[in-house]
Amino acid sequence: MRSLNSVIDANLAVALDALLAEQSVTRAAARLHTSPAAMSRTLARLRRILQDPLLVRAGQTMVPTPRARALRDEAAEVVRRLGELLAPGTGVDPAALRTTFTLQAADVVGAALAPGLLALARQEAPGVSLRFRAEELEAGPALRDGQVDMEVGVIEHVDPETHVEELVTLRMVAAVRSGHPLTEGPLTPARLAAAEHVTVSRRGRFTGPLDTALAEHGLRRRVAAVLPSHLAAISLAAHSDIVCLVPAGPGGAAAPPLTDPATGAGLRLLEIPLPLPSVTIGMAWHPRHAADGAHHWLRGAVRRTLRGPGGAED
Repeated sequence: MRSLNSVIDANLAVALDALLAEQSVTRAAARLHTSPAAMSRTLARLRRILQDPLLVRAGQTMVPTPRARALRDEAAEVVRRLGELLAPGTGVDPAALRTTFTLQAADVVGAALAPGLLALARQEAPGVSLRFRAEELEAGPALRDGQVDMEVGVIEHVDPETHVEELVTLRMVAAVRSGHPLTEGPLTPARLAAAEHVTVSRRGRFTGPLDTALAEHGLRRRVAAVLPSHLAAISLAAHSDIVCLVPAGPGGAAAPPLTDPATGAGLRLLEIPLPLPSVTIGMAWHPRHAADGAHHWLRGAVRRTLRGPGGAED
């Protein structure tokens, strides 16, 4: 009775493929970076298992038996499949993907990210679909439980094992409609404080870092409305004299996609004459996806969308 360990030994399949392809113990040994003596022992083991000599002497060469010729293509296919099975997961072909990725992001992040991601998917992975979810799962176990594949935005309150990568650091600017009074003349802290503002807070908060900065100058702004949505705040600013804050790139840098919703609504972006903390946009994913080829493509696509073509490295 043949040993089960011999039958399922993958190394024997690799050796069989090399021997049948090379028809030489010496060349097969060189191909597999082993010694001719070790390869001779492997050939003897294969002969016992398969109950066939496989390769026999014919003068100065070795020739395959009929059984060996019948096995050659099958052995090569087994080795090829083993290579695919044991290859790192990042070697996936994006064009072959048929999957849906679920991303959690604030509305303004989703609005900025979706066009670029969809364009990349159409070019590279047409079988990929994207589902964006709002931040209702924030600070919960959504990544751990597999409810979402990735979080994109200001990453806070993640599980300890979660992988987090910073993507872009932005500054906040004031966004107003074309023809707004603040677009005429220099913008001072006093003029900024005198205007009506909208803040974005899912918790209904009226104050933020701008209020702290104004207070240091003895100023206080009037917040006319608090909205839970950045896109709603941008729309309100586009149709009134309300001021809203939006993210922009570092001074002198090209405008990031996160500025697109505001500029697309026709808003003018004004530099705030006060020091405000920067905003870091990142992405987070669970370690179960760290080596997965499909997620490797997704992470690269998010980087390229938010950082530009040079930001795809994983």
